[in-house]
Amino acid sequence: MSPTLLICALLGVGLFAAWRGRRRLARGLLRLLIWPRYRLHVLGPGRVPRQGAVLLLGNHLSFIDWAVLQLVCPRPIHFVMDRSLPEPWVWRVLLWLIGVTGRGAEIPLQEIRIHLQAGEVVAFFPEGTLSRTGHLGEFRRDYESVVRGLVGVLVPFYLHGLWGTRVSLANAPLRVMRRRRWRHEVGITFGESLPLETTAEALKRRMFTLSIAAWDRYTRTLGTVPEAWLSSAKRRGRRWLLADTLSGRLSGYRVIAGVLIIAGLIKRHAEGPHIGVLLPTSNGGTLANLAILLRGKTVVNLNYTASAEAIAAALRLAEIKTVFTSSRFIERLAERGIDVPTLLAGVQVYRLEALGAGIGQGQRLWTLLQAICLPAWILRALYAVRVSPDSVAAILFSSGSEGEPKGILLSHRNLMGNIKQVTDLLNPEVGDVLMATLPSFHAFGLTVTMLMPMVEGIPVVGHPDPADVVNIARAVAAYRGTILFGTATFLHLYVRNPRVHPLMLESLRLVVAGAEKLTAAVREAFRTKFGKEIYEGYGATETAPVASVNVPDRLHPMSWSVQCGHKPGTVGLPLPGTSFRIVDPETLADLPHGTAGLLLIGGVQVMLGYLGGPVRTAQAILTHEGLRWYKTGDKGSVDEAGFLTLVDRYSRFAKLGGEMVSLTAVETQIRGVLAAPDLEICAVSLSGARRGEEIVLLIAGQEIDPHSLRRQLLAAGCSPLTIPTEYHQVPEIPTLGSGKTDFGAARALALVLR
Repeated sequence: MSPTLLICALLGVGLFAAWRGRRRLARGLLRLLIWPRYRLHVLGPGRVPRQGAVLLLGNHLSFIDWAVLQLVCPRPIHFVMDRSLPEPWVWRVLLWLIGVTGRGAEIPLQEIRIHLQAGEVVAFFPEGTLSRTGHLGEFRRDYESVVRGLVGVLVPFYLHGLWGTRVSLANAPLRVMRRRRWRHEVGITFGESLPLETTAEALKRRMFTLSIAAWDRYTRTLGTVPEAWLSSAKRRGRRWLLADTLSGRLSGYRVIAGVLIIAGLIKRHAEGPHIGVLLPTSNGGTLANLAILLRGKTVVNLNYTASAEAIAAALRLAEIKTVFTSSRFIERLAERGIDVPTLLAGVQVYRLEALGAGIGQGQRLWTLLQAICLPAWILRALYAVRVSPDSVAAILFSSGSEGEPKGILLSHRNLMGNIKQVTDLLNPEVGDVLMATLPSFHAFGLTVTMLMPMVEGIPVVGHPDPADVVNIARAVAAYRGTILFGTATFLHLYVRNPRVHPLMLESLRLVVAGAEKLTAAVREAFRTKFGKEIYEGYGATETAPVASVNVPDRLHPMSWSVQCGHKPGTVGLPLPGTSFRIVDPETLADLPHGTAGLLLIGGVQVMLGYLGGPVRTAQAILTHEGLRWYKTGDKGSVDEAGFLTLVDRYSRFAKLGGEMVSLTAVETQIRGVLAAPDLEICAVSLSGARRGEEIVLLIAGQEIDPHSLRRQLLAAGCSPLTIPTEYHQVPEIPTLGSGKTDFGAARALALVLR
């Protein structure tokens, strides 16, 4: 045989061997590429059958999802996926070796059927494209017809840990802001096998549930709040991290020094495990909260807008012996008619200014030098009291909008989990500055506008009064604020105040509303005046508090299709690691998509329980299939895409003539008929002789003729059942410190006026 023929024969044999063993070769190459940078954790690998046709369906977070799956799956996988983004030639060769199918944006779905008929494993991302929001996007339904009539199983999976890395489409600057790590923790969770005929809606519901297990594992690696914020403050260094409109800016080093000094005061003066704080949204309030957590204590921010009875109940239930406050804030509360010494009678009250006066300049300088020179792990060893991530970090008292406030126990893991969930969806950038106006006794104010920026290293500016929109707008302009959180009530004040010029809010890129329903009128008015969209979210104090949020839509760079992250009128998709169930309030059986029922929330942020209330905790927390679900008391529905729409609180329904009437719907129809979206009204239900219950309307700021209003409502086609039977003019509608309507006080007022 000639040398040429011998060489050709050997080359042919080599190519044939490479072709037959290409998958093994590709897996080896993937292992070399993936393992050094990503530590993979697999939950449920045995749920992938060892033989037979298997269709793997899951979320799509990054460019290397297919590689991660190939490494952890016990069987070779054929991939059918979108390949519309540019690919280096080396990457294309590797994709060919591994068996990835797809050219451009056209996904050859029929190849799924071919491989499944051959009894192989096929992976497909039902979102159809790479995530651009961090949310679990809308699912394609065309795969359902492709697998119809085939024999095999469907195995859902959930990927976590790749969003926000270099291989995802998260904002690139996020990589710079977060701590750079050589190895990233990546979780892959496989679910139980399902029939191939499983619908896209049922599959998505199962994947949301899988996300809870994935985030449960992830949050066990996060540690406590003090461990996280110390590292972030050290990374900020000399750059400013915390500011307020009265005291100015503090660098990362000065934040650490301030916290260490206050932690020393707490060590000497505080008694008991629960420490009360009576401070506004300010530098001092943030430092005091962080110092209490650093000392391993539980922080209890007192609601200074609540009644004397509610504050006394909080002090008693939490067994608070020590409260930290400030002289300036006590004076400010006195101007509003709040007698703090009387409210806090029976507990030891310390004013931070007085305690700080006893600290010399030498000690302050020494503490600052430690903050600058010592690494975070030494500072933790010297000053932090080690506690379990599952220990209670904060006790928050519910708003009490419908009755007596409840003490909610939130662990470090609850808070850290919710912080990471919110950060993933906010997708912050290096230049972001967060404007904090909500009080720290409010769950949103504590977790999202105080602790989240400290943990993530996002500069934050505080202002003590959320209703002082002029000075808040000035602060946004001065600090170039980019993120603003608020309630619908407070955001409406920006529209109504003529002194708030649109240019003052020009730098904002994200405005999020929560805590109460955002009306279309407020959304449109804010967009008209400022050119900014308000993205509505939802949560509860019992969920630390955020459960869902709308985010901006994103555009696909090649197909120009829109990835939907926002649906007006809804409160958004569940956060990563969160799942919703809509159930019948009586039987707790799951209801189909689009049907309104009782909303249950599952996730890592669900509270430990209620303070001193095991019976109440058992009533609020349901365990189903090994997961804990919080019964919200809200009536809502989830559409096919997963967006949640709230109807009303079950407690805000009146039973009239055997029918359930939403009091919120009553208020909405009255504002609509009168063409007065800003009308301040509140509908309550009281017992009545004729229909069991009757609707009573409280009206503030405008006189209304009841007879004329009734005629207008009937002419508009409104049901007589939804028309109030009593009308009362009041100076103002009772509200809570968060801006939400105080329904308990409104009902009591209606009883007095009756």
